Amino acid sequence: MSYINYAQNRKAKIIDLQSPVDYNNYHLRGAVNIPYDELLNNYRKYLNKNETYCIYCKSGKLSKRVVAMLSYLGYNVIKIDN
Repeated sequence: MSYINYAQNRKAKIIDLQSPVDYNNYHLRGAVNIPYDELLNNYRKYLNKNETYCIYCKSGKLSKRVVAMLSYLGYNVIKIDN
């Protein structure tokens, strides 16, 4: 199952943590670009605890950190990359 189908089946929003330049070069269809630092510093602005989010980055390192932190804070987040 593709990441996009995975997110759609869970009615989740896909968040891409890449820089805007990297996002413009490649991103998953339907993904919203919120760079890593921006999301960490302003997660309350972008996220709602009643929604599900699929978190993506190119290498998987940033998404692992974000998912761990946001899960700890009570957000429903799923890592969808390697």
